[in-house]
Amino acid sequence: MSDQDKKESFELVTLKSGHKSLRLSNTRQTFHPGIGPLAEADILYVRGQKLIERTSVPGSFVIWDVGLGAAANALSAIHALSGKGNYSSAGNCAANVEIHSFEQSLEPLRFAIQHAEELQYLKDDLPLIESLLANGSVTIHENLKWILHQGDFRETMQRLDIPSPQAIFYDPYSLAINPELWSVEHFQKLRSRLDDSKPGLLTNYTRSTALRVTLILAGFYVGIGSTIGDKEETTVVSNSLDLIENPLDLNWLKRVRASQNANPIRGDRQSYGPISEEDFQLLVTQKQFQRPTP
Repeated sequence: MSDQDKKESFELVTLKSGHKSLRLSNTRQTFHPGIGPLAEADILYVRGQKLIERTSVPGSFVIWDVGLGAAANALSAIHALSGKGNYSSAGNCAANVEIHSFEQSLEPLRFAIQHAEELQYLKDDLPLIESLLANGSVTIHENLKWILHQGDFRETMQRLDIPSPQAIFYDPYSLAINPELWSVEHFQKLRSRLDDSKPGLLTNYTRSTALRVTLILAGFYVGIGSTIGDKEETTVVSNSLDLIENPLDLNWLKRVRASQNANPIRGDRQSYGPISEEDFQLLVTQKQFQRPTP
């Protein structure tokens, strides 16, 4: 067990929806705090990514699951691509799909395994998860493979033997706990790992103005994502504007100008406050805003 593993402790928590989830004890951060682990993952990472539609054609399709956590996001995708449970009537997965899960600490998943009965969502997949932990990868069926990469994502994402993604489930710990994975500099490096000949989508639970500014300054196109429970909107990100149904527009720029928390995230901390004139001028020159508002 790594030093990171030893520092973490978890507890079960009952959500308003009645589902059980995990909470990181020392920071009180709850995993999937809204409507439950699988339901939330379905909206944000299966439907929000149009995963079934995008894997319905032959070819290679790579998913980066950033922040494996207790595996709800990856399992939701696996169920969808395997036609299990609520996805039994979904179209066939014609692509050869690889799910690459990135995680520094495996303690959340170990805790989830110990409480599989209470958590419910992963108990039917325990053999699959145990095989992943034991072997580092598991073949689910002939065109679906799940691969684990343990370590600092800032380093592992640079490995050229890991193929570039067409889908990114971005779910590391929050900015307050893990600021180094939310900065302009980090997202610029992540942006460089995408292959622009293969349009990709990144989805995330946040609707933070500061983070959306950060992502655009890092070279991404950014739009408004799905509603999840009481959360009116989330965020969808791409290297292709054509993949974003509801992109942030010139009206959003007006809100950025007026916001008291639009300063982009740089380095290893967030400096709260309004956006500077220099950053705002840099923002308005990004390609996303160099076209007529629909």
